[in-house]
Amino acid sequence: MGSVQIVTTILAAAITAVAVWLAVRAVMKMVAVIRLGQPDPSRFGDPVSRTKTMLAETAGHTRMLRWSVVGAAHWFVMVGFIVLSLLVLEAYFEVVSPTGGLPLIGSWTIYGLVTEWIGILGIVGIAVLIAIRVANRPNRAGRRSRFTGSTMWQGYFVEAVVLAVLIMGFLIRGFKVATDHFEYPTWATPLSHAVGSALPGWEAGVSIAALIKIAISMTWLIVISLNVTMGVAWHRFLAFPNIFFKRNPGKTGSGLGALRPMMSDGKPLDFEEADPEKDQFGVAQVEQFTWKGLLDFSTCTECGRCQSQCPAWNTGKPLSPKLLVLSLRDHAYAKAPYLLAGGGKDLTGEEKATAAQLAHVDVLALAEAEKPLIGDAEAGGVIDPDVLWSCTTCGACVEQCPVDIEHVDHIVDMRRYQVLIESSFPSEAGVMLRNLENKGNPWGAPQNTREDWTKGLDFEVPRVGEVEDFEYLFWVGCAGAFEDRAKKTTRAVATLLNEAGVSFAILGEGETCSGDPARRIGNEFVFQMLAQQNVETLNEAFEGREKAKRKIVATCPHCFNTLGNEYGQLGGEFEVVHHTQLLAHLVATGKLTPVQPVDGGVTYHDPCYLGRHNRVFTPPREVLGSAIAGGSGGAADGGLVEMPRNSERSFCCGAGGARMWMEERIGKRINVDRVEEAMSTGARTVAVGCPFCSTMLSDGVNGKGAGEQVEVVDVASVLLRSVKPEQPTASAQEPVGN
Repeated sequence: MGSVQIVTTILAAAITAVAVWLAVRAVMKMVAVIRLGQPDPSRFGDPVSRTKTMLAETAGHTRMLRWSVVGAAHWFVMVGFIVLSLLVLEAYFEVVSPTGGLPLIGSWTIYGLVTEWIGILGIVGIAVLIAIRVANRPNRAGRRSRFTGSTMWQGYFVEAVVLAVLIMGFLIRGFKVATDHFEYPTWATPLSHAVGSALPGWEAGVSIAALIKIAISMTWLIVISLNVTMGVAWHRFLAFPNIFFKRNPGKTGSGLGALRPMMSDGKPLDFEEADPEKDQFGVAQVEQFTWKGLLDFSTCTECGRCQSQCPAWNTGKPLSPKLLVLSLRDHAYAKAPYLLAGGGKDLTGEEKATAAQLAHVDVLALAEAEKPLIGDAEAGGVIDPDVLWSCTTCGACVEQCPVDIEHVDHIVDMRRYQVLIESSFPSEAGVMLRNLENKGNPWGAPQNTREDWTKGLDFEVPRVGEVEDFEYLFWVGCAGAFEDRAKKTTRAVATLLNEAGVSFAILGEGETCSGDPARRIGNEFVFQMLAQQNVETLNEAFEGREKAKRKIVATCPHCFNTLGNEYGQLGGEFEVVHHTQLLAHLVATGKLTPVQPVDGGVTYHDPCYLGRHNRVFTPPREVLGSAIAGGSGGAADGGLVEMPRNSERSFCCGAGGARMWMEERIGKRINVDRVEEAMSTGARTVAVGCPFCSTMLSDGVNGKGAGEQVEVVDVASVLLRSVKPEQPTASAQEPVGN
């Protein structure tokens, strides 16, 4: 070992020791903060499925590759980070000796070949990511940039380190080539040999370059260890457990569909025995999120994909799912010294710690602890109320997040406390909640008018209890029973089922609201009241049947989701299908035959709770395709024209999350944005599969003064016009805007 190698070895050991000590301290701090969260036993079941899902999402980059260029570049960078960590390890041998290398595998040609090409593609990948970040700087693109609100220096720093480490790897190899100490052939390591041909035969160059590589790597570790909220770096480690502990590992779209029930101390809350002074009602303090919630916040990469897809953010609202998560993350870590010292408020608002426990807590942590979780700028809140109430629960954020953060669950948990304990929510939503409690529907319509939609049909609609048997229980829903546009859909579905010879029955006045608006706004009490009543009614209607024969068809995706995904939490196990699924089956089996093509072009709007939340994308399109073709075997003129944002990336109509009953006062109206996109396709018919979407898009069309040129109509009505052309159109029965 020469003098150069002695110096490089000592320096490498010193900086590594400092970095490792700081990293261990940082990891211990992060673990301590995450453990402050509430228990969540449900996260530990089915470890095999969890492991498979985690490996598929990380190694396969299943989320990232939806964005092809970025996904491919990130995959090479990720693989480079993991595999080329071996080259950082190899550098510790190279600082000791210019001929040093990894024991055993270091001499294998295959090792040289693989690491060479991973290094080359890693450089290309990181260059692409740097170019994308620079091109999308927030000061250039404003809200259009998914990096708006991200800590940009951290992104630049991490990308620069990755690039520098990869370059130093080739310099080390180049010096080995120049000094004739390189064991791999040119065909396996072409770039290394090319670099070596341009470098001098400097023996010390290998050790010095290796020291620089180690110094860069350890500087990166030191910087991130001193910044535990640096998600753009820490997600490299935290993404694995965060994906592993996702809510439904075996389900595509985990974190979507059903909401988590209200929990207290890791158990579902029983409202019959719950006590607000002893049981947790929603989330009022950051430490009341589960430990998985705190892990979510710590894992956020600040990539902004959630933000780029959020309908609220894209229409000028203050909600950005990314910024909400970052605010909660920063608040949690700033408050952590106070909490770790024993501080915190009990459920009555009393301080749990003694003065002695808090005596040495940093004053900034004490000040952070006094901030309300929800509050406007004057109150100094962490999350502004306008942020909380802008959410439509559409799930676009959860769908796009590459590390499976469950934004919707966290937002609804905060809403629950605001509604149930603080009674703080948009005033117009209060009317809806009172109607649900008193009338069993959000419009406050009389219960004895639930069957009025059946009047005028040329066949009898059977009621449960009046017929001995039926294949499907037709869940009409509140909109389908009371709202004029939705009643047309209800009648169309009933007519098509009758035409196809499907035996079905309705509950009529025995049906009440599914409870979706109450649950999404945060009023779990009203939801459970309505849901338990419905579960009891449905169990009685299906008495004696096994689950596979307890079949329900629903026209409202919100009812479809609630009955199928959430009633199981209350003892209601049913097979629930959306009407477009059943109609697609009936067309495919020849029980319904379209004969009249639909002209003028059709575009389809994916409802959030049908598409993203429940992955039903194909059946509505199959129905529309058959109606457009009209039995001719080919598409009619115009055909089905997709909007730019469709399927998983469909844009919300603005009505979900109980926003149907809240006024939209900030920014551009979401439904107008979506209508403009629909109209840009040139289609004369905008097909929908949800009564909320129908209302919102119809209002948007009328607001644009295009009611005479563009019609918003349910998929069922489109099919009915093709199957029975003599049926009057919706516009002929009454104006679309009524």
